[in-house]
Amino acid sequence: QVQLVESGGGLVQAGDSLRLSCTASGRTSSSDTMGWFRQAPGKEREFVVAIVSSGGYTDYAESLKGRFTASRDSAKNTVYLQMNSLKLEDTAVYYCAAATRYDSRSSYYTSPQSYDYWGHGTQVTVSS
Repeated sequence: QVQLVESGGGLVQAGDSLRLSCTASGRTSSSDTMGWFRQAPGKEREFVVAIVSSGGYTDYAESLKGRFTASRDSAKNTVYLQMNSLKLEDTAVYYCAAATRYDSRSSYYTSPQSYDYWGHGTQVTVSS
């Protein structure tokens, strides 16, 4: 079992920055793929970014490239999501997820179904 705990969410104004953290515990592995998703009210869970350690790359949702940056500190079992120039439409609950299986298809980790473990989420609200 892997436990994931997100933190760092909050209420910010448009244009501000925010950094989310996700700390993993339990049977973690540095080879697990770590992903961030978000879900706005009334909408489906949306892919944000995946850190595919086994593949040696990070995959971002096209619409978020340039504003969001993900990173991983394996020594701390923590992944981060730096969000800059926040917009009203970034308002959502942000979830951290871990996938234990490696798949070489670039689209594999954009699907929530590819992940085995999820955190409870952290709310990000962007106001005008």
